[in-house]
Amino acid sequence: MNYPRLKALLGAGCFSLALIGTATNAAYAGGLERGGYDIDLLFDPAPFASDVGATYVMPQRDLKNAVDTSGGGLTGKSTARNTEGYWVPYVGVKAEVVKGVDCMFDYSQPWGASSNPGIWNGSYSNINTQIKSNNYAGTCSYKMDAGKGQLRFIGGVFYQEVYGFKESYADPGLGTTIGRVDLRGSGWGWRAGIAYEIPDIALRASLVYNSQVKLDNIAGTLNTGGSVSDIYTPAQSMPDSLELKLQSGISPGWLAFGSVKWVNWSVLQSLPVCSPETKALGCTTVSPFPVRLTSLDLMYRDGWTITGGIGHQFNEQWSGAAQISWDRGTSHGYGDQTDTWTLGGGVAYTPTPNIELRLAGAIGVLTSGHSGTLTDANGYTAGTEVSYDFGNDLVTAISGGVKIKF
Repeated sequence: MNYPRLKALLGAGCFSLALIGTATNAAYAGGLERGGYDIDLLFDPAPFASDVGATYVMPQRDLKNAVDTSGGGLTGKSTARNTEGYWVPYVGVKAEVVKGVDCMFDYSQPWGASSNPGIWNGSYSNINTQIKSNNYAGTCSYKMDAGKGQLRFIGGVFYQEVYGFKESYADPGLGTTIGRVDLRGSGWGWRAGIAYEIPDIALRASLVYNSQVKLDNIAGTLNTGGSVSDIYTPAQSMPDSLELKLQSGISPGWLAFGSVKWVNWSVLQSLPVCSPETKALGCTTVSPFPVRLTSLDLMYRDGWTITGGIGHQFNEQWSGAAQISWDRGTSHGYGDQTDTWTLGGGVAYTPTPNIELRLAGAIGVLTSGHSGTLTDANGYTAGTEVSYDFGNDLVTAISGGVKIKF
């Protein structure tokens, strides 16, 4: 069956597919994921298209029954709000270079974290942690006729910056002296993929792999009670990922879509922080003090995300979509990133063929759990400073965007 309206909208981002994806992905993302990677603009059939959008996420993760297990004897606040709101921006430009070859350039913030519980019974673990990223990417594709549709080969590179800080009580032996770690690193990555499209039935299937980004220059400072020293961390990698996306027209004016994504968050366990003065001795999670000064403990497991949804075109100017998502939590005994269920919806308004305005939102449940100690493959145990519980909590997000094409 031929769906003429959906054929024109297959790569146009109508039904707010990309927008809902941004809102729900940022709301449920595990590990350090925020915006993640998004190359949907590459499929827009217009010779030129630009896309600008932003998402504001409001997670409400509350910790309770916190018990200081560091030996510091904290008996203050046993509850804390561990999260705070954050923005996820996106800017992309796509152009048809020659017939069959499309290229796009985009800026995004794929990774990040914002945990600010303040002074509580877990202050030897964390008082304030902020992580941000910048990603500058170029991606191209070549498409050729294949059967009833078109086969597309995808490839690209991206440069990534990751930076941030963590504040906590330095050590039980120093009382309530606050220590602060500031770190920054950068590196390159690449992507490759394949897609098959049949525009007549609005069908597209794509499989895209994004490589790890090796951060081999992580360095910064450690500030303990006003005493500042240089620090470094051995080379670490941001995770690689693999995502399968499917969409197809199911009847005139209706589109079904879904995706499965794997992210290799288990590459991030405990990051040892050491002094350059002892670099010759090596720097590992089990190195003794003063070789290892402190560590940034994440202890993640791999993330899996499954989504499904449906879109509908109401008329020539208005369309909408709804989506449900499940994300397997990356925490498994240490930390508070448990499974998340999210429902998202959005509308797109096209006042002229060249302009598309979009608005989307998401609401989800962060499931309950407990955080305690967890030992990695090297024998390092994280979570010795505090144990706590958390219940089912709410997360919401709102997104807006505009696309201009000609």
